[in-house]
Amino acid sequence: MAQYDSIGARGSDYAALMRRVRSAGLLERRVRYYVRLAAIAMTVLVAGWVVFVVVGDSWWQLVTAAVLAATFTQFAFLGHDAGHRQIFRTRRANHLFGLIAGNLCIGVSVGWWTSNHNRHHAHPNTEGADPDIMGVLAHSGARAAIGRGVRRLIFRYQGWLFFPMLLLEGASLHGASVKAVLRWPMRARGWEASLLAAHAVGYLALVAAVLPPGKALAFIAVNQGLFGLFMGCTFAPNHKGMAVLGEGESIDFLRRQVLTSRNVRGGPVIDVAMGGLNYQIEHHLFPSMPRPNLRLVRPLVIRFCAERGVPYCETGLLESYSQALRHLNEVGKHAR
Repeated sequence: MAQYDSIGARGSDYAALMRRVRSAGLLERRVRYYVRLAAIAMTVLVAGWVVFVVVGDSWWQLVTAAVLAATFTQFAFLGHDAGHRQIFRTRRANHLFGLIAGNLCIGVSVGWWTSNHNRHHAHPNTEGADPDIMGVLAHSGARAAIGRGVRRLIFRYQGWLFFPMLLLEGASLHGASVKAVLRWPMRARGWEASLLAAHAVGYLALVAAVLPPGKALAFIAVNQGLFGLFMGCTFAPNHKGMAVLGEGESIDFLRRQVLTSRNVRGGPVIDVAMGGLNYQIEHHLFPSMPRPNLRLVRPLVIRFCAERGVPYCETGLLESYSQALRHLNEVGKHAR
């Protein structure tokens, strides 16, 4: 993802912004920050599974399932940062970290995710190019209008269905990971497949060894459902309800990233809960910037956008959901 940091001619707005950011030293790696964060996340993960074994055959395990789901989300954020090469300087080190955080710890292929996510960053909210807006939901009236059958029905009620469908996002991530490892020309396919298999076998074997079938199924449903919900609630505020660009629409890099993204206010709690993705504008402008530097570069970006007359969207968490759902509902009307 670091290639996006150098986009733009020397005299472009983005190049001018990048010179300010580089001079402020905000692209420098923060390895110690990530070592501490990974150590905390791993400690909580191991403690969660130890509690799972100690509690044993009990419906209280549904609480454990919820805690582990939140912990899985933090590992997804770590895998995300590794995929953007925010943690280490070398591609190899970041990929190895991503394999552990993604494939082994939560069962999501870092190779599949990085490839998919790179396309999103290159063409955010762009019809026909951004995979994040070509899925089960319609983000433009034109796409909603051509929906047929079940898809048209989903488009019509997508605002109401959005949060319930997020409960299936965890299963979707696992399924897409397995499909990619089996079919894509993927780097380190053997490691990708082996670590995904290790996660699946370890997860299912441990749950089956501790819980009877009924409680085991309930644990998995709650754990994976909440994992998907937490992930979806993190990504929902970022782009939904922002500008949607037509396929091939010409717009410079700075405006493409800023106009299609939304920041979420909230302080340290939101920073942790959203893995730093609440600074979505800054993240899209500087994908390889370490997570803790995003809040530091934010004032600089706000000033620069004001100087250039570029709208900068920032709102609270609940208002971001409100804007996203209103947009989905408005788009859904075109399917009627």
